[in-house]
Amino acid sequence: MKKAIVIGCPGAGKTTFSEKLCRQTGLPLFYLDAIWHKPDRTHVSREEFDTRLAEIGRLDAWIIDGNYSRTLETRIRMCDTVFLFDLPVEVCLRGATDRLGKERYDLPWIDTQLDPRLKAEIEAFPEKNLPDIYALLKTYGTDKRIVIFRSREESDRFLQTLNL
Repeated sequence: MKKAIVIGCPGAGKTTFSEKLCRQTGLPLFYLDAIWHKPDRTHVSREEFDTRLAEIGRLDAWIIDGNYSRTLETRIRMCDTVFLFDLPVEVCLRGATDRLGKERYDLPWIDTQLDPRLKAEIEAFPEKNLPDIYALLKTYGTDKRIVIFRSREESDRFLQTLNL
């Protein structure tokens, strides 16, 4: 594993897993949220985001944390390993609310309440996003290592058994 992406619903635990994976492997970690969002709660242009993603993709090794559907196919093609968090909506909603009021590495501000748009995105994720993700994995996954987590406990067990 030299180039890994960590994808799934907001609140699923992608960032926590990515940070642990980074510590265990020594691979550099890039947060798509940190690339996309500016401290004033605006975001960079799509062109700037895509340029930065292409720069990361040219590196020899990395972990990219974040879903961002628009660029998912590109990241799947660039990576050798996909970690997908396919967790129940309730778990993801709890994850999103548990991080309220906490400083995060991947965002330049602290959320104090759950944004209604984020809540709606989490609730719609299984029907809106997962079918497309699984279709992309079927298309591009034949030469990739694909690991699907259906619980946070599964991701913790994976990290415990990771031999480097």
